[in-house]
Amino acid sequence: MTSLFEREAAALADDLVALRRSLHASPEVGLHLPVTQAMVLDALGPAGLTLRTGRNLSSVTGVLTGAAPGPAVLLRGDMDALPVRERTGLPYAADGESMHACGHDLHTAGLVGAARLLAARRDEIAGSVVFMFQPGEEGYDGAGLMLDEGVLDATPSPPDAAYALHVVADLPAGRFYTRPGPVMAAYGVLDVKITGRGGHGGRPHEALDPIPVAAEAATALQTYVTRRFDAFEPVVVTVGEFHAGSAPNVIPEHAVFRAGVRSFSDAVTDRVATELPALVEGIAAAHGAVAEAVFRNVLPATLNAPEHAGVFAETVRTLFGDARFEELANPRIGSEDFSRVLRRVPGAYGYLGAAPPGGPERPSGNHSPTAVFDDSVLPDAARLMAALAWHHVGRVGRVEHTP
Repeated sequence: MTSLFEREAAALADDLVALRRSLHASPEVGLHLPVTQAMVLDALGPAGLTLRTGRNLSSVTGVLTGAAPGPAVLLRGDMDALPVRERTGLPYAADGESMHACGHDLHTAGLVGAARLLAARRDEIAGSVVFMFQPGEEGYDGAGLMLDEGVLDATPSPPDAAYALHVVADLPAGRFYTRPGPVMAAYGVLDVKITGRGGHGGRPHEALDPIPVAAEAATALQTYVTRRFDAFEPVVVTVGEFHAGSAPNVIPEHAVFRAGVRSFSDAVTDRVATELPALVEGIAAAHGAVAEAVFRNVLPATLNAPEHAGVFAETVRTLFGDARFEELANPRIGSEDFSRVLRRVPGAYGYLGAAPPGGPERPSGNHSPTAVFDDSVLPDAARLMAALAWHHVGRVGRVEHTP
């Protein structure tokens, strides 16, 4: 049924673009998004959902209950912005120190659209749809907090499937992407403190300089992962912070650095959590210094259930044609707290290109202060999310329920 939600989504286009641009002009960072939450609650009013807000974060959980009992499905849209000052020059650009540089304003508006599309056909639905409007995706583990507050208990039985869609500023507008298995990386942080013995910069033999020890350890991490881990199970280590000393003629007592570590399977994540601290500690000991090295698991890998990745791909092809879908050859290297939902509920996470046509040959990517997203993709985003839910819920008076 290639016309599923087609006319209805087109009719919502102006409303969704207006909502997205209002959200874009009023970005909020973190877990507490009162302005964003109020806009979402107002926009969901016509859908007639059962709504619940978070206790410890500005989340919104909406539940659409169909005309008859049946399975439940969850759709997620994240709502938070980034601490980035916008430099797009758009007429609706944010004026302040934060920006929707990752496109979460489109995710929010698209999920509102999906809620309205499905609500209009409530009488045909046997089952329930949970709409998870989540703050704090950008490093605050908002998904984990919503799970703790019971988002999976919003329906009589837990959801049978879960989906999320992410726009990408430098991929062609209107093309959808996903893959089975790992689709985004696990993320952890290695915190290192090397303790030596301070002294005069002109008499280093009387001190124990922690800086070359820390530098050697930082370099050794790169060699270690290329020689101890399978090239087809990649580990990406980036030392993003390195601090030591206060003057050029003083050998400090301490040197510290922090590394972000990304991997794509639980087994590899468990190895790096043990082996990287041991490597750093061994190098420090060889120099007579002491290392405190602690690995913190931040987010697990985002793993798509093959069946649900297949549903995502087939739904795109059915709604929009084969040319609008591309299976990713490899996972993307970022990380995502929707991974926590997918550890509890089988589902899939996919992407939608949103680079404006006619833009620069190399458009700015997500998180850039000059990232521009084509919001004409919103009706298709809403339509896909609604159709994914439609695939899983039952149908009143009918057995067939594919898009």
